[in-house]
This record gives sequence, structure tokens and C-alpha cells, in this order.
Amino acid sequence: MDGTLSSADKRTAGSSLSDLKIIVKGAGDVATGIAIRLFMSNFTRILMMEIPAPLCVRRTVSFSEAVYEGEMGVEGITAELIVGLDELDGVWERRHVAVMVDPRWTAVEVLKPHVVVDAIMAKRNLGTKPEEAPLVIGVGPGFNAPLDVHVVVESKRGHDLGKTIYDGFAESYTGVPGSVMGYTTERVLRSPMAGPVKNVKRIGDEVKKGELVLYVGSEPTYAPFDGVLRGLIREIDVEAREKIGDIDPRGIKEYCYTVSDKARAIGGGVLEAVLHSMNR
Repeated sequence: MDGTLSSADKRTAGSSLSDLKIIVKGAGDVATGIAIRLFMSNFTRILMMEIPAPLCVRRTVSFSEAVYEGEMGVEGITAELIVGLDELDGVWERRHVAVMVDPRWTAVEVLKPHVVVDAIMAKRNLGTKPEEAPLVIGVGPGFNAPLDVHVVVESKRGHDLGKTIYDGFAESYTGVPGSVMGYTTERVLRSPMAGPVKNVKRIGDEVKKGELVLYVGSEPTYAPFDGVLRGLIREIDVEAREKIGDIDPRGIKEYCYTVSDKARAIGGGVLEAVLHSMNR
């Protein structure tokens, strides 16, 4: 497979290219931004695959919340949890995105999708291969096109965010989040120890520097600056140094409930890759 949807692939998709079957690995905030960009372009036959207990921080804009709640809505689009692939057609007929707990990606072999997007954001390739579909796309560092995937989409904030790469890598992971109003690593709250999370604040709350946000075990975590709590992990057990919160210094509460500029740009890169493949 060379990353091009053949005439046969397009025929098996049905009378409309909107019938292409797309699997997205992961259902966090970036993966959700990708799914929404595709869905709003009328690629609505989408299945997202997650782990049994997603460690999502930006929960208000992540379809992974369907794993816990049964369904999740973001920007007017609903994701619905399914247990088996026999439920897919019903979800798609309701014009919902399907989410399935499938950490080993067994659905890829069974469903035989036209497109696979690895949006796990693990900073490395966890096993995605170009043989999984006629078009396989990897988001962020850890993928080499065309060896690991057919297309890589750049995920680092900056001039090339969302760029499609057909030969080579995305920029390497630096461990430093993109700057927002001069704040980088300070924006991300990390667990001081392993243990259970107990939240004091909620997503969307305004916080002041030094204000208590949550506990991990008996250890408190405080806001490092004034802002809005854009992300907060569920009350689950976490490992030490796990990402547990996200503070936005811009202080705009509405940003907590909409897809980020980063996720939307990456989604645009994925959409470009799909259209590029179909129109060749």
C-alpha cells in the first residue's frame, strides 16, 4: 500500500466518498479535533479506539469521555461508546462518532478501514504500520513516512503546525509545551507522586497563583499563575509526573469547551492528507 486510495477502494466506500471508513487511534483532545474536522467535511463513518481508562486532561473537548459516560458531545457532535463492531452501523446511522475500548486495535483487522489515523500522541510509534489501511497517517513525532505510515502530520506549535510530510519525520519531542503568553512548562500541572486524584477545582474555574487545585494522595498541587483551568484529570489513580491539569493564562473560559487551535490545525492536516490521497 502506497498511501493512495485506489479506484477499487473508492468503489467499496459506496456511492459517496463520505462513506469511507476511518479509524482514529486515540480519542483525546487532539484526536477529537481531527474527528470533528473530518466529520464536518462529511466523513462521518468514524471509529475511535481507546484504552480502558483514558488519562485525559482536556476532558470537556475529548470524545474519550464516552468511555466513562457512555456518550460525549463536543461542538455539537456526539460520540457514542460501543462494545462491539455490530453496533457501528446504528451509531453511524444516528450520525454519531463511535468510540470503542480496543487497546490492541483489533478492529483494524476486522473493519478493514480505508483510512487509519494514529493520534495517540505517545511521541513514539506504538506499532502502527502502513499495511493497516490504504492510507495510514501518523500525528506527531515517532513516525517516519513512508516507512511507518504513509503521511506524517506535524503536531508542534509553530510555523509548520498541521503540515503534511510524505518523506521524513515530524519535529522531535522537546518536552516543552508551546508558549502561550510566555508560559510553557508552567501551564501543565503534573502529579507530584503516584496515587489517587482528588479534585478541588473544576474545568472552567478561574484560579489565582498559589490557589489549591487538587490533591494526589496527600500532596497538594497549586496554580503556578493566574488563569483558567482548561483541563483537569478525572479522579483516578495516576503515576508520578503524570499530566493532571492545564492552566490557560489567557483567562478565556470559552476556550475550555471548544477544540484548540492546535487540534484544529492538526485536523486540517489530516483532512488534507485524506483528500490528497483520494484525488490522485
